[in-house]
Amino acid sequence: MTTTLTVREASAEDVAALVAVAAETFPLACPPGTDPGAIRLHLRDRLNADAFAAWVADPAATLVVADDGAALQGYALVLTGRCVDEDAAETLAGVGVDIAHVHELSKIYVRASAQGGGAASALLDAAATAASSAHGDLPMWLGTNVANARAQAFYARHGFEVVGGRTYRVGDQDHSDVVMLRA
Repeated sequence: MTTTLTVREASAEDVAALVAVAAETFPLACPPGTDPGAIRLHLRDRLNADAFAAWVADPAATLVVADDGAALQGYALVLTGRCVDEDAAETLAGVGVDIAHVHELSKIYVRASAQGGGAASALLDAAATAASSAHGDLPMWLGTNVANARAQAFYARHGFEVVGGRTYRVGDQDHSDVVMLRA
């Protein structure tokens, strides 16, 4: 059976489903050995209904979802404006990026059952296009765990290159990320 995904802008009606997708997909991106308690804290504190509702309402946020008609299969979030991550800002400024005007691919997650079918590429393309349409054609950066070779290869196929690193906190644990940039 072939499922057709529709990528569309997220709405307030999607918030509960986005929380469920985040709970399923965020742990998949964490490095092996990440404390399950730290993951639970991150989901509770940073990927909760209030956070998703705020992103839906924020004009500087571009939140898109992949919907198969029965359930959301993934989402992508681009935040536009000043880079507020100190480590990433230092790295980006060092390679000539205006950190006051930049797109951050903050989140992109796809359910395991939908991986490998083009959903992540469709989400990335739609989020980048919508953010550029709304806020201008700006450089886009992201952070991903240094151990997540699959994600790094995916981003490289989409024009991103590693330009440095940062520390990313999951719950009460620090992890090392690479910072990737598509100028």
